[in-house]
Amino acid sequence: MSATLFVSDLHLCSTRPAIARLFLDFLARHAKQADALYILGDLFEYWAGDDDLAEPFNARICSAIHELAESGTQVFFLPGNRDFLADADFARVSGANLLTEPHRAEIGGIATLLLHGDTLCSDDSAYQEFRCKIRSVAWRSGFLAQPLAERKSQIEALRQLSEREKRIKSAASMDVNADAVAAAMRSHGYPRLIHGHTHRLAHHEQIVDGRTCERWVLGDWYDSGNYLLCDRSGCRFVMLPAA
Repeated sequence: MSATLFVSDLHLCSTRPAIARLFLDFLARHAKQADALYILGDLFEYWAGDDDLAEPFNARICSAIHELAESGTQVFFLPGNRDFLADADFARVSGANLLTEPHRAEIGGIATLLLHGDTLCSDDSAYQEFRCKIRSVAWRSGFLAQPLAERKSQIEALRQLSEREKRIKSAASMDVNADAVAAAMRSHGYPRLIHGHTHRLAHHEQIVDGRTCERWVLGDWYDSGNYLLCDRSGCRFVMLPAA
C-alpha cells in the first residue's frame, strides 16, 4: 500500500548529533519505503542562506535527503519560520521539491492542506508583524546581501530574543487560533489540514460550516522522533525511539 510521510520541527544542528543520527536513520529505514516524504518546515535550527550549503553538517543532511530522492521517494520541502531562506540551491543539492504555502495536495485520496503552521497563530500579533517583515522581498534581499558570518550572528541574537519572549507569552497565544484554522479550511475546500510549528503532536476534529474536518499537528524532534503516515486507510502517528 502506498504511503506518504510527514515530519516537521526537527531543528537539526551540529550540537544535537543524536537527533541528526535519528533523522538519517529515519531516511534510510522508514522514508525509503514510502512514496513521498513531506518536510513541513524547521528542518534546521536555522538556515542563514543557501551559501551555507558547504558547511559540513548542512552538506551531510542535504546529501542524505538527495540519496533518498534518488532512491525513488519523492521529497517535498515547505519552509518554516527557521529555514524560510532555503531556496533553489538548497532544493538542487537536497533533491527536494520546494513548496510554497499554503499547499494543497491529494494524499491517500483526500484533499489535504499543508502549512508550516505559524500563520495559524494569529493571536500572537507581535510575531505575525515580525513574520510579515522578514518575509518581504526587501528584507530578504538586504539580509542575504550581508556576509554569512554576520547573518549567523544576527540569527543567533534573534533566537535568544525569541526564547526570552516565549517565557513571558501565554501558552494560548503561541497555539493556533480556531478561527484561523477554520478560515484556512474554508478557503481551500474544507480539506484535511496537516501542519507543524506548535510542537503539540495531536489529532483534532473541528466542525467548520457544518462539516467535520480533521487537523493533524506534527510533533518536534527535541527528545525523540515522530512522523505522520498517511495512506488510503487514513493517517496515524509513528513514534521513533528517544535519541
